[in-house]
Amino acid sequence: MKKSSLFTIIKEDFQTPWKNDPAIISRFELIINYPGVWALVNYRVAHIIYQKNFKTFARILMGITQIITNVDIHPRCTIGRGVFIDHGFGVVIGETAVIEDDVLIYQGVTLGGVNLERDAKRHPTIKRGAVIGGGAKILGNITIGENARVGANSVVVKSVPADSTAIGIPARVIIRGKDKNQLSHNKLPDINKQLFLYLFKRLSVLEEAIQTHHEKDIAKHDIELEKIYQDFISTIKE
Repeated sequence: MKKSSLFTIIKEDFQTPWKNDPAIISRFELIINYPGVWALVNYRVAHIIYQKNFKTFARILMGITQIITNVDIHPRCTIGRGVFIDHGFGVVIGETAVIEDDVLIYQGVTLGGVNLERDAKRHPTIKRGAVIGGGAKILGNITIGENARVGANSVVVKSVPADSTAIGIPARVIIRGKDKNQLSHNKLPDINKQLFLYLFKRLSVLEEAIQTHHEKDIAKHDIELEKIYQDFISTIKE
């Protein structure tokens, strides 16, 4: 396969918002409203400079880019084609992170490390087609599978399988299989709410039974409590 030129890849970067953001209405907006695109374009240049062993100059370029765009990308990391950083502000992409093609990243995302080993791979790998929700923190040398989704403000410390959705702190896989609506946050289950609902009702039943000495009445509530418990368990996939 013929290797594409830097100009071709940068041209694709400017075309990507038209595929991912319905809010864009003019090319002029790319200049004033898309810091994520400019951060990515500057990264393309800095990455080549870094590979040619002009590491300090590459870091300076990305440092200036960070001041202007509020997007912090290490020039050594690997970012594929068709990647879109929407809004961009607060995004951090670490030194050994790998982002494959057609990944969508929202504002405030961190692809961070959890150890200080200089020569180790410390940052995540994001596979093709993944979507990372706003504010999500993906930490360590883990993998977000192809077409996977990470919900907003989730903290991911374990790998997420392909074609699945993970949410929460720490993130848990709650949906497996392809679903075009799997990142519709208003449709995602609230796993913490389900757990607290189960515990609250269980304690209420036990307190009532102890106070009234009607221990046999506990059995009447077991069906309802079991349903709540099973709903909670069904949303958690280790």
